Amino acid sequence: MPPSALEQLTRLNIEYPMIFKLTNKKTKRITHCGVLEFVADEGRVYLPHWMMTNLVVEEGALLQIESVSLPVATFSKFQPLSEDFLDITNPKAVLENCLRNFSCLTTGDVIAIKYNSKVYELCVLETKPGNAVIIIECDMNPYVRGIPDYDYVIGTLRFIRNSRPPSAKEETPSEPFTAFKGEGFTLRTAKSKN
Repeated sequence: MPPSALEQLTRLNIEYPMIFKLTNKKTKRITHCGVLEFVADEGRVYLPHWMMTNLVVEEGALLQIESVSLPVATFSKFQPLSEDFLDITNPKAVLENCLRNFSCLTTGDVIAIKYNSKVYELCVLETKPGNAVIIIECDMNPYVRGIPDYDYVIGTLRFIRNSRPPSAKEETPSEPFTAFKGEGFTLRTAKSKN
């Protein structure tokens, strides 16, 4: 975005992190994003190619940009557009790591992530608590093993994020830790005098 946008946003006392709603009025397509830096030429914004594809917009087209406040994510569900993504040894860890480069997600968007010099595209199938959510400083809620997911669709990855602080019950151990607790034993046997 141009430096003049930063000046105007600073005067408006907007909420941080800065999140923007981008609208292509011709196609009625909407997405959300953060801002990397304020160094663009006046009257211009620069978007990644995958975001332009989501908005169905070409270079030089007009976009409506407005500052918005989004809820923090508690759940997100993705579907890779290529089977190649599932060939990665640990696709969940790769996705978690790549999502650090994103400030927000919008349901229906196709995001592009780069791993091992290859670009993978994933569709954002669902986000909670809203259709657009902030994913900055979200904690991952651990998956409980042994409970089958009867709604699982092959080729999808689900991430359940929880931003609530742990309860007092989880923080306090049931028995306090004591160092060197236990009994000692000797392995020597007494020598008999003959």
